Amino acid sequence: MKKHTDPVKAPHPLAPSPGGEGELALNLDSDAGKKLVPPLPPERGLGGEAKRLAILLSGRGSNMVALVNAVQHGVLSGLAEVAVVFSNKPDAPGLETAAALGCPTASLSSQGRKRAEFDAEVVEVLRQYRPDYVVLAGYMRILSPSFIRAFAGRILNIHPADTHQHQGLHAYEWAFDNCLPETKITVHLVDEGLDTGPILAQHAVDLRGADTLAEVERRGLAVEHRMYAETLAELIIQERHAE
Repeated sequence: MKKHTDPVKAPHPLAPSPGGEGELALNLDSDAGKKLVPPLPPERGLGGEAKRLAILLSGRGSNMVALVNAVQHGVLSGLAEVAVVFSNKPDAPGLETAAALGCPTASLSSQGRKRAEFDAEVVEVLRQYRPDYVVLAGYMRILSPSFIRAFAGRILNIHPADTHQHQGLHAYEWAFDNCLPETKITVHLVDEGLDTGPILAQHAVDLRGADTLAEVERRGLAVEHRMYAETLAELIIQERHAE
């Protein structure tokens, strides 16, 4: 395991959350296309301890950058802090970007590794940083059940489709190939299925006039980069109110 910066000195495992984490889910009854999580001013984050985020990526990490920016001077300011940015690819460009943004980074190569064995090591690495949430940001791995149970109810993912209509990879390609007039970005908690966890928020993306895949992706990513941080901020605030 390649540690790019030192972890927190006093590690302890994050106990799995009890059942019923879906109670934190946001209102899903809004009309399609309506933003379910409004931007929140940073001052709403005051009055409680910042939640520690472990952000996982495999590539360039554009969603990671958006999350870090939100933590440093946006909607997550005062609500969260980045405990570590982790990658299963030690040469992932996102790690260098994260370090440049002042974030602790760590990596462990998944190449040639069995999923359960690799994930067990990743869990131990992440536990050193005591995360409150594990945030998947382009992490191109299917998580093993043991990983999910280690952080039960605390793993978030963003998926560029309605998870009831399309699961897995190539969601933007799916929308483009099917000439959809709109698609949806979904933020959800991760369970042991593939993109089947409780939905926290959805936002429609207008694809009318998007005549290239690149344009579909551009429109979708613009929503992703705003929506992920906003949804996480609302989740943290709701949790504080419940305490």
